[in-house]
Amino acid sequence: MKADDLQESLPRKFKERLLQSDVRKSAKDIMDLLADEFIKFGSSRRVFDKQQIINSLQNEPIEFLTHRAITEFKTLVLATGVVLINYRIVRHISGEQPVYSLRSSIWKLNNDRWKMIFHQGTLVKES
Repeated sequence: MKADDLQESLPRKFKERLLQSDVRKSAKDIMDLLADEFIKFGSSRRVFDKQQIINSLQNEPIEFLTHRAITEFKTLVLATGVVLINYRIVRHISGEQPVYSLRSSIWKLNNDRWKMIFHQGTLVKES
């Protein structure tokens, strides 16, 4: 596998891990996936750092943990060891209308480990 192929495939695997309920509830797993300098611009219009994300995921309602689907996943290698990923998420909660959002994340290879350094979510109408 070429280095660029590896750079494009690994962040998707890590992003998909972040949607798994057991990973989201594990502070250790989240700490391993997020860089210390991580920042998130949330669809809630709030800004979060790594510790705030860890804390919020510990208290995330169980219905938010299920029925999320990634679509339109695209990867762009920005530099060696730096990857931008863009995708859509649709979240289905029983009895509610689906929620659609555009997502962007920047992942950086640091000491042979991929870490997310930035994430942004923007709510959108149905795609």
